[in-house]
Amino acid sequence: MASPTPLSSPHSRNPLQLPLHSPHFRLILAGISLSQSKQKISRQLLLWQQQQQPRRSWDPLRHVGAKEVVIKCFAESAEEIESSGESVLDKDGEDGVSDEEVGIVQDFPNGAAISQRTSDSLSLGIREPVYEVVEVKSSGIVSKRKISRRHLLKSSGLRPRDVRSVDPSLWLTNTMPVILVREYAILLNLGSLRAIAMQECVYIFNYNRRAGKAFIDALLPRLNPKNMNGGPSMPFVLEVVEAALHSRIQLLEQRLMDLEPRVQNLLEVLPNRLTANILEELRISKQTLVELGSKAGALKQMLLDILEDTHEIRRICIMGRNCTLSKTDGMECSVPLEKEIAEEEEEEIEMLLENYLQRCESCHGQAERLLDSAKEMEDSIAVNLSSRRLEVSRVELLLQVGALCVGVGALVAGIFGMNLRSYLEERVFAFWLTTAAILVGALLGFSLMYAYLRQKKIL
Repeated sequence: MASPTPLSSPHSRNPLQLPLHSPHFRLILAGISLSQSKQKISRQLLLWQQQQQPRRSWDPLRHVGAKEVVIKCFAESAEEIESSGESVLDKDGEDGVSDEEVGIVQDFPNGAAISQRTSDSLSLGIREPVYEVVEVKSSGIVSKRKISRRHLLKSSGLRPRDVRSVDPSLWLTNTMPVILVREYAILLNLGSLRAIAMQECVYIFNYNRRAGKAFIDALLPRLNPKNMNGGPSMPFVLEVVEAALHSRIQLLEQRLMDLEPRVQNLLEVLPNRLTANILEELRISKQTLVELGSKAGALKQMLLDILEDTHEIRRICIMGRNCTLSKTDGMECSVPLEKEIAEEEEEEIEMLLENYLQRCESCHGQAERLLDSAKEMEDSIAVNLSSRRLEVSRVELLLQVGALCVGVGALVAGIFGMNLRSYLEERVFAFWLTTAAILVGALLGFSLMYAYLRQKKIL
């Protein structure tokens, strides 16, 4: 086959020099849309193949027969397509172009690569999130692993909106504690503790934080067969939920126990000893109590909502069993024994949640009492400081009245100090008489001002 004439050569002649908006040249894209570069390459290859045919003069009024041009595009790079001269096949072997349509057919031998490229294009350049979690299996084996969002959804049977409730990257948007029960998993969001519990394992996010470490320390002893004491073991999912509640409430109780003696000492010292350090310590303690009370209150409200919703509790009971819930929230199991076990677990779950609800309510009530005591002490300190400021204001007012009276006497002394003759310089008694008059006038003026201020209840 002869080497093709360079398309960019000035001597090459294009027999189809039609504008793109001409009705005689219409490009119909079948199934997919080609990029601008692929359209340009296909058009150049079509023109090159037409140049190999015998050239004829172009008559715009000549009728052009309808023909079908099939262009096969393979999953290759643009350079390989440009170097190949066998990508364009004209069935009729003529240089005419149909005034009806040009059909383009694409064959993709490597379907997997194309599907991957399509998924990459649909992702718009956004990488799939990968979570670094600690996996604790029901046998007690602990391991760190990285799991993608897609694999997490497949393994747990969750939906993307469910994962958002425990996603550690959405820290500010999902701060409220919540326990979500799904068909194959339970999602735990207890502040800094976030986990997904399934029948065989649990994924713990933010495992390096204090709440995550406390949860792991509380969960692992429960999975040890030596600690069962011969009694029946609870399902793994319930063990995870209990360990999460226990670790979370225990952290709140520990913080409250550390904070209570410090607040009691401040209440004993104040308000007799008012210093900047003590007032700053009171402010920090009050702020900590407010945060502690809000966390305990939110956790208490979550437990109350779960206890009032029997549907959620029964969904926990039937997890992993061949049971379903009817429209009236009744359990229907294929095996009667499983129904009895599920009903017993329902009572145990209610008792378990009520136990932690009492502990949470006790913690919340104690935090509120300490906060009320701190607020009362702050109010008494404010009253004490106000009384002190009042005393200072009274003394300041008395000093201003005395300064006014003394200033009037200084005015009289200044008048006699002028270098003008008043005919009193030669009299001996004039000095003593003037001094006595100034002192008597200052005392009389101060007495009158003081009596006036007392009458108006200013002092």
